[in-house]
Amino acid sequence: MDESLLAKLLPLRERIDQIDAEILDLLNRRARTAQEVGDIKHAHHAEGPVLRPEREAQVIRQLQGKNRGPFPAEGVAAVWTEIMSGCRGLEQALSVAYLGPAGSFSEQAAFEHFGHAVTGVSCASFDEVFRAVEAGSANVGMVPVENSTEGAVNRTLDLLLGSPVRILGERSILIRHCLLAQDPSLKGVTRILAHPQALAQCQNWLNRNYPGVPREPVSSNSEAARIASTDPSVAAIASDSAARAWGLQLVAQGIQDDAQNRTRFLAIGQIATLPSGRDKTSLILAVANRAGAVYQMLSPLSDNGVSMTRFESRPARTGQWEYYFYVDIEGHCEDPPVRKALASLQEQCAFFKVLGSYPAQ
Repeated sequence: MDESLLAKLLPLRERIDQIDAEILDLLNRRARTAQEVGDIKHAHHAEGPVLRPEREAQVIRQLQGKNRGPFPAEGVAAVWTEIMSGCRGLEQALSVAYLGPAGSFSEQAAFEHFGHAVTGVSCASFDEVFRAVEAGSANVGMVPVENSTEGAVNRTLDLLLGSPVRILGERSILIRHCLLAQDPSLKGVTRILAHPQALAQCQNWLNRNYPGVPREPVSSNSEAARIASTDPSVAAIASDSAARAWGLQLVAQGIQDDAQNRTRFLAIGQIATLPSGRDKTSLILAVANRAGAVYQMLSPLSDNGVSMTRFESRPARTGQWEYYFYVDIEGHCEDPPVRKALASLQEQCAFFKVLGSYPAQ
């Protein structure tokens, strides 16, 4: 490198090193203060949950509002998620259940939402994620609820109906599927494995490029990657992180049919989240099968000025063409307009369940 260029860069690099040292000192000061908060809580026997989703959302939003750049707002969220995760872990380790094994999109969503200073609990199914949270073997869980291409994740909806867990937060991530195998030439590959949703999200690409290779559904994309790591006749659709986790080669990247393919995940747990200032509330409702019933069911939202952001139906499996309706609305259940709307809904609905109020992403 040119010496004159080095001479110009050296003082800037030294300044960056100095700033980094100052940041590290501030991080440790913050961590010690967080420990003091924990000590005071323990001394007063205030053994509430270490995780406070509304507080963490408020911290990030306030900092983003104060940020004048050039550091990006997305970077502020990512950095402070990890800072709060690390400080939270000093008081009590947080365990997070998600669909595994390693390299799944559920794992990615869990770490993006809760930070990396957590203990991951890899589960073989969505049912196992819910059971882990219900039984307390995991503090929280992360499950997909809808995809921008394929719609609702029905098993998650069904589990939310019968489970006592609450929704604590949401996380939307861009889904970028890759084709993975031991041999990038796909020599000897006789089948392609993936989760059914991933197979559907990549079907046009697969039809164009590998129309003659059979496709088989498995419990998760990362499970497909695990199988491919032990069987050279298998190619897997999974993330690039799954390729690293299981020592596979990237055959093709970005093979999803929709370049903007996103999946929304829900964080679930057993704590009630307080208002954060910008929240959502998720509900399950059902009404009698009669003319105008759905319109009447939703009228309390309009009457109280509450906006609905999502409306999904699932058959009630009674054989009577009855449905459960999954509804997301803006606001927290403690907000006066939302509280009034929910009281009216509870009076007139045949089935009423609040899944949780939580900070909107």
